[in-house]
Amino acid sequence: MGVRHRFAVALLAAATAVTGAGCGVFGDDGPEELVAEFLAAFGSGDVELAAGLTDSPDSARTVLGQARTALAPESLTAEVLSVDVPAGASSATATYRVDWRLPQGRDWSYEARAQLYSAQEEWRLHWLPSLVHPDLAAQQTLGVRTETPEPAPVLDRDGAALLQPETVVAVALHPAEAGDVSAVAAALANALGPLEPAITKKSIVDGAATAAPERPYPVAVLRTEDYRRVKPAIYELPGVRFTEQERMLPADRDLGEQVLPAIRTIVEDRVAGGAGWRVVTVDATGAELAELRAEPARPADAVVSTLSRRVQGAAEDALGPVPVPAAIVALEPETGELLAVAQNPAADEQGPIALTGRYPPGSTFKMATAAAALGSGKAGPETEVDCPSTTVIGGRLIPNDDRFALGTVPVRTAFARSCNTTFARLSAELPATALTDAAASLGIGADFVLPGVTTITGAAPPAGTVVQQAENGFGQGTVLASPFGMAVAAATVSAGRTPVPTLIRGMPAEASGLGAPLRPEVLTALRSMMREVVTGGTAGALAQLPGVHGKTGTAQFGDGTGSHGWFVGYDDDLAFAVLLVGGGTSAPAVDAAHRFLTGLG
Repeated sequence: MGVRHRFAVALLAAATAVTGAGCGVFGDDGPEELVAEFLAAFGSGDVELAAGLTDSPDSARTVLGQARTALAPESLTAEVLSVDVPAGASSATATYRVDWRLPQGRDWSYEARAQLYSAQEEWRLHWLPSLVHPDLAAQQTLGVRTETPEPAPVLDRDGAALLQPETVVAVALHPAEAGDVSAVAAALANALGPLEPAITKKSIVDGAATAAPERPYPVAVLRTEDYRRVKPAIYELPGVRFTEQERMLPADRDLGEQVLPAIRTIVEDRVAGGAGWRVVTVDATGAELAELRAEPARPADAVVSTLSRRVQGAAEDALGPVPVPAAIVALEPETGELLAVAQNPAADEQGPIALTGRYPPGSTFKMATAAAALGSGKAGPETEVDCPSTTVIGGRLIPNDDRFALGTVPVRTAFARSCNTTFARLSAELPATALTDAAASLGIGADFVLPGVTTITGAAPPAGTVVQQAENGFGQGTVLASPFGMAVAAATVSAGRTPVPTLIRGMPAEASGLGAPLRPEVLTALRSMMREVVTGGTAGALAQLPGVHGKTGTAQFGDGTGSHGWFVGYDDDLAFAVLLVGGGTSAPAVDAAHRFLTGLG
């Protein structure tokens, strides 16, 4: 009968040292102790000691060291399962379980066997690569392969791609290897400038000069098709190197330049998925021989944005002909889901004005003034009011646009025709906080925290004087709003409550500073008045579009010689705001709104 033993050993524990005068290299321990000592030394990283416990220290040292280097374990533990010593035999077989704890939470466990023999009354451990793993043979080593899944796409609300993985080529200049840096920079600028106007000979020379010594200067990151087009002109330039990378890029290169980069930043972790990994055996040439452990890559699920490529494209197309900075923001009134955040190139030069710009809203703010007057009982839609060409309040002369006059008309008509004098008078007679409260009820002044993007709705502070309150009543004075904020206001009128805007499904926004909801009768009246703006007022160019409600606005700025043009409104499940910075009047904004709405199909 053989003898069978079972015991555990922690490989991270300090290995028992082989010491003592007169002891042989293998010592006088039995096979159980010898295997335990070997495993403990290997697990603790003492490769020299572990190899010295075998009958071929040099070969063992190489293989054991390579295995630890290749796998770089955070910990290594083992349990000796059995040691079989046949009765009267001078050999033994040990079976043990090895547990590798690899970086990034990766685990690998298996059973292996060791052969031992007794010579001159000493037990010896026979060296074989299979001591490390049963499938590891002579002239082989271990390797770890990482397999990264392709990033998941970012889709719009309808399943169309907004961002998708694409191979790009990074172009870098190594000044120390370029020789004549100025000449190389000129050649790069000539080739790359048409793709990116910001790349010039000066920008490259200046960037290379300020780069850290021996570090390359990143010149550009090119889509594959752009790289292929310019490759003949730049590939042989001295000091210029190229590396391929995987990037999340807009499916349409010109789509959503103010919002898609923000989406890409906030979803990077969500689209990356889980990397796969494999432990393999390789031969002396590095060729893979066998797979010992495999964990497949786990692609992430697609991230869904609230944006609509159809609405975003229509908004960007609508702004295409506009020569001044312009923006359109659109959202779904019931849910607050952002459908489009669009700017033209002139606006892009000024930053994300669609979401954070603060401009006087002009007569679009009469939505708040009307809500305040209606809510206080000061006036109703049919209340007769005077609309003179000018009026004086607190010594301040307030004119209508081109000083038109309507005489005595219902409030709804004064609203539709955008009579400044009427709304200045109404505002001046309201309580000091009435406009602030009404604006808050429309979402202006509220704070929305959307993951990844910064937004500003605007501000309508209480007026300090009657003149200021009168000016605030028609959107001048101290009130300010962004296209985002005015789109929220239009959505509030449509939905009957202020929606909380969102950009990524599953990533809700936080809201604070919301005002009290407008009463149903106020909303009904305001909706009717906004429809009359289109059917019989200042937005008559949209009259043929059924269901469109809105309000125009012309807002002076600076010394009063320049004006912004606004149109805000809603149509069924779409609320939006159009701003033309320095557009002169509201007419170009109405035209842009017409292109936008008809472009939706």
